Amino acid sequence: MSSTFESPTAPAPSAAESLRRSFATAWGGVGATWGIAPSTAAVQGYLLVADGPQSEPEVRRALGMSHRATSLALAQCEEWGLIQRAPAPRRSGQRGPAAAAWTVVDDDWEWFRRVAAARKQRETDPVLPVIARCADEARAASGRPADGVDEMARLGDRLDSLLSFVRRFDRAVELFVRGDARSIERLFGTLERLEPATVDRLWALIDELESDDLGRVLEALARIPPSSARRLVRLVDQPMLQRIIGAR
Repeated sequence: MSSTFESPTAPAPSAAESLRRSFATAWGGVGATWGIAPSTAAVQGYLLVADGPQSEPEVRRALGMSHRATSLALAQCEEWGLIQRAPAPRRSGQRGPAAAAWTVVDDDWEWFRRVAAARKQRETDPVLPVIARCADEARAASGRPADGVDEMARLGDRLDSLLSFVRRFDRAVELFVRGDARSIERLFGTLERLEPATVDRLWALIDELESDDLGRVLEALARIPPSSARRLVRLVDQPMLQRIIGAR
């Protein structure tokens, strides 16, 4: 992506527009760490702070990109679920018919959820069968008399361990993106308010309980209606009950 945003004959952008373009460039660099092409992330970043829907020529001129690069970035943003077409076309300030306009998905938690879901689909899902195939090959080879049997057995163990990790990680991401944007926002807001000592106690509790016990706790919580859960929280807050269960 070019760092020159306007031609010598173009009017100087406003201070707000200059800041939008600077933000878009920085957002493009951030997007690379998320596995998104910098030009795609820059287009999303520009639309995140744009003053209303923008057409392809407007985005192209603002970011100093070619028509092909801008069109590709817009298509990729749409594929990732980051932008959507505006209801009406828009004139870009130049001669010619009105062009299709784009607007960003304005719910930050929703596009964050979509990015997480897309990364799972693009990155984790394809690698699982590759690891599983290599693990199967290593196990099959380790059972045959040949040089390097011990080495193949160790490789099979390592691949099995890696496969178990990736499957768990993939499952965790799958569970996360099943939540809607508001639920995810509420979860992060709740975690933000937790004191460090509370977080330490939660990790200690997780470390002490068996996985089956933790699973039963979550299953039980999932079956409680919201009104009953609120009553349970108020009940657990009672000092006498806390002394009985050893919470004090």
